[in-house]
Amino acid sequence: MADLCWVILFVSFSFLFGAFDASIGDIDPLYRACIVQCEKTGCAGEICLQHCKYSLLNSQKEPLYMQLNQRDCPTDCKYHCMVKREKKRSSLGFGPVKYYGKWPLKRIFGLQEPLSVAFSALNLAKNVQGCLSFFNLDKKTSYNYAALWHIYGFLSVNSCVWSVVFHSRGMEITEKLDCTSAVALLGFSLIISILRSFNIKNEPARVLASSPLFAFTITHILYLNNYQMDHGWNTKVCVTMGVAQLLIWAIWVELVNIHPKAKYGLLFLGVELLCS
Repeated sequence: MADLCWVILFVSFSFLFGAFDASIGDIDPLYRACIVQCEKTGCAGEICLQHCKYSLLNSQKEPLYMQLNQRDCPTDCKYHCMVKREKKRSSLGFGPVKYYGKWPLKRIFGLQEPLSVAFSALNLAKNVQGCLSFFNLDKKTSYNYAALWHIYGFLSVNSCVWSVVFHSRGMEITEKLDCTSAVALLGFSLIISILRSFNIKNEPARVLASSPLFAFTITHILYLNNYQMDHGWNTKVCVTMGVAQLLIWAIWVELVNIHPKAKYGLLFLGVELLCS
């Protein structure tokens, strides 16, 4: 199964190098100037946003239920300025560029990214099915990793839920929840890969092995939520954690005598984590 390692290495480094490509759309001076103007006046070109006027007239922040019920002013300004800028680029003969790590897509039926919503919903359904089937298994009490996989299942479902919400309604609060849940899932799955691959069963040893990664994951989440939502840095961190665990699993499956189909199952799991 040596070929499997080469496949994993190729996939891993493809994702890793792709993570270092910066999004040039969101650093475009004209795009950023449009956002500043929109947030000041409530208008992006010919389009004026009603809830931006609400924000301008009211110094207090909108209640949470209103934020969830409709998109906030900064989010809509980013969207309409993106559409305006892409129309201009297209008229000049230029192709589309990424904004905040994503391609410029127009909303359909109010959904920010309908295809992403559909795929995230499908992923959510499969994760729920997998969690329920694992919970219903007659696991032996001697299996030392059951609790860890239970937590992993919960984090997977939680990440899928917020992915659906964020791709449906792309706002600051849903973006933070989506990023936070994805980082938590990747950080914990990396911890599991280390504990399982090195067969760490002793509780103090588990704490010692997982503490640095746990501290880093929490620190990164706090940085994103309280200091700066740096999409470029977050992508690099997430892809690095995904590649690391994919390589750990690849080495482990080559050293341990398990069924060949299980090896490709782990490969699929790793690629799915990278795609998320």
